[in-house]
This record gives sequence, C-alpha cells and structure tokens, in this order.
Amino acid sequence: MATASARHILVETEEVCNDLKAQIEAGLDFAAAAAEFSACPSGAQGGALGSFGRGQMVPEFDEVVFTGELNTVLGPVQTQFGYHLIEITSREEG
Repeated sequence: MATASARHILVETEEVCNDLKAQIEAGLDFAAAAAEFSACPSGAQGGALGSFGRGQMVPEFDEVVFTGELNTVLGPVQTQFGYHLIEITSREEG
C-alpha cells in the first residue's frame, strides 16, 4: 500500500491560507507557522501528521498527498475542516 508523510496547516479561510502560503514562500518557517496559526492539534508538532496510507485522510487531502510534488507547499486545499496548506515530506508507492 502507498504511504506518505506530510505536514499541514489548517485555517478557517482561503484568504488566510493564501496569506500564510505567501509568507512561507518568502521565508517563514513552515513548522513555526503551523505552531502559531494551525487550528489542528498537529500544529504543536509543526503540523506533522506522521505516516499514513492512502484512504486514511479525507479525499481532497488524500488526492493532494498522493499526487502532489514532494517538499513543496501545496494549497489551499479545501476540506470539510477548512483550508489546508500541505507539504508532503515523503511518499512510497506500495
């Protein structure tokens, strides 16, 4: 089974998500941004979600993690939880 590791930042609006993405691309540390701004408890770990398999996350998130470019800030990705910035840190096809 394919597995991936990723970190993310969850916020309420697309506007905040786009603003954070621009700040990260300009040099703001992803983990620091996650700790300060993410609504997900994973923010305390710099947004790290650990390793997970295909189908363990909501479909919109899953699609990005298993097809997106590694080590790039992707998003905004809208799910029922809000808007995510996602960085895929590793992926293995299984």
